[in-house]
Amino acid sequence: MTLPEIMQQLQQLGNESTKSVLVKHGAREPFFGVKIEDLKKIVKKAKTDYPLSLELFNTGNSDAMYLAGLIADPAKMSREDLNDWVETAYWYMLSEFTVAWVASESPFGTELALQWIESDKENIASAGWATLASIAACKNDEEIDAILYRNLLKRISSTIHSEKNRVRSAMNNFVISVGGYCKPLSEDATSIASQIGKVKVDMGGTACKVPLATDYIQKMRARNKSWKKRKSARC
Repeated sequence: MTLPEIMQQLQQLGNESTKSVLVKHGAREPFFGVKIEDLKKIVKKAKTDYPLSLELFNTGNSDAMYLAGLIADPAKMSREDLNDWVETAYWYMLSEFTVAWVASESPFGTELALQWIESDKENIASAGWATLASIAACKNDEEIDAILYRNLLKRISSTIHSEKNRVRSAMNNFVISVGGYCKPLSEDATSIASQIGKVKVDMGGTACKVPLATDYIQKMRARNKSWKKRKSARC
């Protein structure tokens, strides 16, 4: 598929109802308001396509940018590509989902995430924490630096409530991901979750709620007693 073909399909699939919901969450023009289930129909046709993913992301259209993450080839993404993406991702569905998912499956996931969490820019810092959370969910425990992750958990326990809005959310999700997917670190994450308690995040007037990490980790552990990892961060 070509870029013009996809942009035409996106325009046809867009609807005002979805657009209105996404605006409340932070999306802004230009975009059409395409449901994720419809984006996945395009993925089946476009398949994995590294050059096309770069073209889509560079349009600045939120629907196309999200789609770019679904067809990207993480193994081919360079540091420069990922840094360009995280700088351009202007709202959380792009920074914490699209960019974080692709970065976590790239060869530079942890390296870039540790740089991003130090950023003064909210979306970049939140993308860093979201990348680390995706790594916890997908990588084998043997591939995860336990000392690093324990130190990150300790950092969260003392800083989360003073961080920027979306950074608080991403940190909370990191604790949940480690607690639910990393067997050697689960008790550490559960302890930190108890310490931080309820995390307040402004959801922009939507009905979305911030999960209580302690409860969510317990639910994950009850559902996933074999500690099965996710095959991919992208969904």
